[in-house]
Amino acid sequence: MPYFGAFVLPERDRYGLPVPIVISMSTPTLSSIDRLSHHEGEEVTIQGWLYNKRSSKGLHFLVMRDGTGLSQCVVSEEAVSEQAWNAANEATQESSISLTGTVRKDEKQVGGYEVSVTDLTLIHKAEEYPITPKEHGVDFLMNHRHLWLRSQRQWAILRIRNSVIMSIHNFFQERGFLQMDAPILTGTAVEGTSTLFEMEYFGKSAYLTQSGQLHGEAMAMAFGKIYTFGPTFRAEKSKTRRHLTEFWMIEPEMAFYDLDMTMQLAEELLGRIVGDALKNCQAELEILGRDQEPLKRSLSGYPRVSYDKAVEILKSEKTAHMVAEKIAAAEKEAEDIKNESEVGKREYGQAKKWEKRKIDARELEIQRRLTEIEEELRNLPAWLASAKAFEWGTDFGGSDETLITWHFDRPIIVHRFPHEFKAFYMKRDPEDDRVALGMDVLAPEGYGEIVGGGERATDLAFLESQVEKHGLPAEAFTWYFDLRRYGSVTHSGFGLGLERTVTWICGIHHLRETIPFARTLDRLYP
Repeated sequence: MPYFGAFVLPERDRYGLPVPIVISMSTPTLSSIDRLSHHEGEEVTIQGWLYNKRSSKGLHFLVMRDGTGLSQCVVSEEAVSEQAWNAANEATQESSISLTGTVRKDEKQVGGYEVSVTDLTLIHKAEEYPITPKEHGVDFLMNHRHLWLRSQRQWAILRIRNSVIMSIHNFFQERGFLQMDAPILTGTAVEGTSTLFEMEYFGKSAYLTQSGQLHGEAMAMAFGKIYTFGPTFRAEKSKTRRHLTEFWMIEPEMAFYDLDMTMQLAEELLGRIVGDALKNCQAELEILGRDQEPLKRSLSGYPRVSYDKAVEILKSEKTAHMVAEKIAAAEKEAEDIKNESEVGKREYGQAKKWEKRKIDARELEIQRRLTEIEEELRNLPAWLASAKAFEWGTDFGGSDETLITWHFDRPIIVHRFPHEFKAFYMKRDPEDDRVALGMDVLAPEGYGEIVGGGERATDLAFLESQVEKHGLPAEAFTWYFDLRRYGSVTHSGFGLGLERTVTWICGIHHLRETIPFARTLDRLYP
């Protein structure tokens, strides 16, 4: 039915997108859970899935989820029809439901609002759900990733991922960058031939892209400032918590940018991402129990540290002292929580049912933390030994990055690395030919490198010699050499790993949870 009232600008959501206007004459408003605050005292219809249910005489307390949030919906036997009551009684976890009721504010409940149900329809009764509140191993959860996505923790992580993606697009678009697309199938290596996924391409060899950077340079020479945002692939046989074989990269390339301008751009981008997450994802960060103080310190002011200085920090007595302190703190924490566990076990027999659930949940947390502490106590002495033996000219490993960042309370930018372990296209420092004009942004709290980039070489003869030195086929780079033949200029860029960035912002241990369906060395299912 057309609406002929006064023209009103549409309300916009947290990302600036228009919120649909629902005009209803008599039927309840169809509302998402995240918009219940706009309908306090009104009758609404919610469509979603049963996340949890508890019951008492004459009452069902249904926690519903619809993808936008959670809300408790109270079904009273006296307030609904017999059919609706029976449907609520029959509903199992993850059953799909449509219900109608009145919204009322209740800050004690999840989401801050509760729905008093007047009608309910069971759309589909779910079979017994395989994921329960009990502890599941990582393999089990990853094998059921298609269902694990429905849990509150995964909901929070992937909504933060969405916030990060929107922040990135907004940041670059506001600064006049064009989003461009680099090919996924390529005929050239970017980051080294040892990590390529090779395939047959109509009788020729082709590879899944390691990076959109080389093609990004061509696009920057046409459009000035561009960024690519797409999947990249590395056939690296690594099982660390920082690696995936398929991940998403954001790669800006800028004509007329030097290293200093690029470091500043990377800092401003990360500051924007973190600021938007703090502003728009409070509920999600709280679900994850994320300490937000390190994020608040990460909005700006990233120290610039040369590779030389970083090596000094790594091998310093201060680093050795910090490792010793962390070992002592980990041992004390392990002792404290073991004692807490023993207290819980003694009290369990006399505890009420709800208290037992609380003790069980805490025991799971304790065992998880003890496993992490055991890993820390194994790793820390090895990290320190590696740091003491570190030699100039070596690339930093994950543990080295962690130890270096302990000296700072926010991300740092390490620059001017030895050129031996940097990509062939990196420009040399005119003041020190041993180093390349590259930079990495290292996140604090042990999260390590999340950005890598720098200036690109502009001299054709130098590039040709580098391709030969690295054993790469010169004919595959003819088009790339053309960029130095026709109007070569100082230009620069970087790559930001989406999943590593989300892992840091969420404060979680492993980046496999930051992508809907992780692809790792041993996982191609589901």
